[in-house]
Amino acid sequence: MRARFGLGGLSARGVLLTLSLWLGLTACAVAGVMNRSELAQRFPAPYIIGDRDSVMPIWPIFAPNFQQKESANELVGYVFESIDLAPVPGFSGVPVNLLIAMDQQGNFLDVSVLSQHEPVFVAGLGEGPMHAFVSQYKGLSLKQNVKILIGPHGARSITAQVAELDGVTRATASLHIINQSILSAALKVARKKLGFAEGRDPDLIARIKPDVMESHSVKELIESGLIKHRWLSNAEVEKKFSNTSAAGLDAEALAHPQDAFIDLYAALVSVPSVGRNLLSQATWERLQSRLDPGDHAVLVMSKGRYTVTGESFLRGSAPDRIVLKQDQLPIEMRDLNLDITFKDDPGLDLDRETYSIFRIIGRSGLDPSRPLDFVLPVTRLKGIIFPEKLIQDFDLRLELPERLYTMPEGDNKSWIGSWRDRKIEVVILLVGLGVLSVALVMQRSLVARQRRFTLFRNLYLLFTLLFIGWHAQGQLSIVNLTSVWQAALAGRSLSFYLYDPMTVTLTLFTLLSLVFWGRGSFCGWLCPFGALQELAAKLGQRFKIRQVKLKPAIDARLKWLKYLALAGILVSASFSSSITDLAVEVEPFKTVITLNFVRSWPFVVYALGLLVANLFVYKLFCRFLCPFGAGLALLGRVRLLNWIPRRRDCGSPCQTCRHQCEYQAITPSGRVQYDECFQCMECVVIYASDERCAPLMLEKKRAKVIPIQSNQPNQ
Repeated sequence: MRARFGLGGLSARGVLLTLSLWLGLTACAVAGVMNRSELAQRFPAPYIIGDRDSVMPIWPIFAPNFQQKESANELVGYVFESIDLAPVPGFSGVPVNLLIAMDQQGNFLDVSVLSQHEPVFVAGLGEGPMHAFVSQYKGLSLKQNVKILIGPHGARSITAQVAELDGVTRATASLHIINQSILSAALKVARKKLGFAEGRDPDLIARIKPDVMESHSVKELIESGLIKHRWLSNAEVEKKFSNTSAAGLDAEALAHPQDAFIDLYAALVSVPSVGRNLLSQATWERLQSRLDPGDHAVLVMSKGRYTVTGESFLRGSAPDRIVLKQDQLPIEMRDLNLDITFKDDPGLDLDRETYSIFRIIGRSGLDPSRPLDFVLPVTRLKGIIFPEKLIQDFDLRLELPERLYTMPEGDNKSWIGSWRDRKIEVVILLVGLGVLSVALVMQRSLVARQRRFTLFRNLYLLFTLLFIGWHAQGQLSIVNLTSVWQAALAGRSLSFYLYDPMTVTLTLFTLLSLVFWGRGSFCGWLCPFGALQELAAKLGQRFKIRQVKLKPAIDARLKWLKYLALAGILVSASFSSSITDLAVEVEPFKTVITLNFVRSWPFVVYALGLLVANLFVYKLFCRFLCPFGAGLALLGRVRLLNWIPRRRDCGSPCQTCRHQCEYQAITPSGRVQYDECFQCMECVVIYASDERCAPLMLEKKRAKVIPIQSNQPNQ
């Protein structure tokens, strides 16, 4: 094998380079499309759309408050487009644009689709399933954990903590991208306008180690800082108000300056080393059943004349006498209304009404690796009719030691759930790719016997079609190239691919194989539609269907069609996603593999027509029309190895391999055209066979020297 570098002398290279430069100049920014009048039509009276916010691309929604005498307009919430705030690219490389309306508590008033170019929903399943999916968000809250379920199921569970949504079969990855778009956009608005935690991605924060359990007494917990304590006297509070108009208003504080104003304890009891040492086993188990993954729980205990809960505190609500902040931003705590018993007598002399466990939802963005600041806003009123309100804050800081949490290793976004859900499929695919890699590296052993190689190839093609294609939906296509192209032109991230583990795994393997073997590894072994074509052609041969072998000149001209198709699709992808959605339909992959022929009749007829034509002209689509194959052929020109073995006799005089090559990828001179080679390895089988390779057959014949016996009698 010879090492090979460079891009070769493709005559269209200059044209494609010029085309790419022109496409780069045509890139346009994607932004929202709605204006105030259009929003008013979608949210008619009694709703009123206000002026667009000066800071964020959002519009306030107002409604009359008829409980007030003057019927003043009251702020209901905000409406915005996801593409302005969270343009997460879909699998076409273009973000789905959703119109989202949210109230002031973080509840979704409405979610609808404005535009989308997801391949599976464009002229495939249709937009109906997508509209049905996003309609389920109406009435849900940002404070709920959204789970997308696919397949047979019972009644969906909608609780205050979790919302289970009906998914769409064969569109799981696209739905995860849509969900990420909705939540990311809504969280940005909530953080700016509704007081949600800002500046921290909930998926990029530290996590409590659930398996770390240290034994401590209550005294040791306090001494180590795992339970924070602050004793605040009346004198300290009075001193804080001394330079304000509220100084001297608290008669009891003046009379008993050294008495306790509040004796406060706070602990993060969702940490096992704290909660299991402090709470009884029954309370700990009840607490765990009330928390979702990523949630935290804070135990606040207080005594004195000013307690955290207070007389007006309602169980199950958020406290107003204590505020939790992190990085100067508020994080909501809500009482769990949990009956609490301690493991042992904590020795804190507290009454039942002076302690409570508050829940912090995972999406709030609380990071256990950073300090937690508890703030007590103490309020004094001066005056009777229109009293002046003066507030002074007293704080308490809680920090966890590093041994109790783990820092994120990297971008830990929701795509990890996709990999977790499909880990078995990924493992099976990796094993399959490993088997193929070994076979390609040890090709001499594989092709030593014709029957063994044929059996291996047929079984692997079935694996590609049935598992990679129809089961795991791992069909790479031109959409994978156009999405990268469009994302690059718009300067977007390619992280959307992470939602599809099969595509990522196959893409990485294909790119690696391009370096060593060229396009053939994917086109000849890993393309589900290509596998279907080859298996159908072999079945046709069994039924004696005669295949037509085109003249070399015609074959060479037809092979340029796929490059023209590739160029046309890339041109359209630079300025019109709608045209691109139609252009990529030159591939039948969506019809045959993704949707199993469950599609409108023109697409089905086209796909079946290609399969029938394949019975007469071997792999017609792959050789002449496939734009993705054209893209791989161009990328494969960086191939390092001429891996197909050749002899001096190949081409001159021997023409066996050229005549046997169904892809017509071998020239009369014996040179292999790797751009058109599908790695079927038939020529490698011939090369190793002394019954099919003419030079070996000749050597074998010469080796059989038959001695000539004399008939003359001995002298």
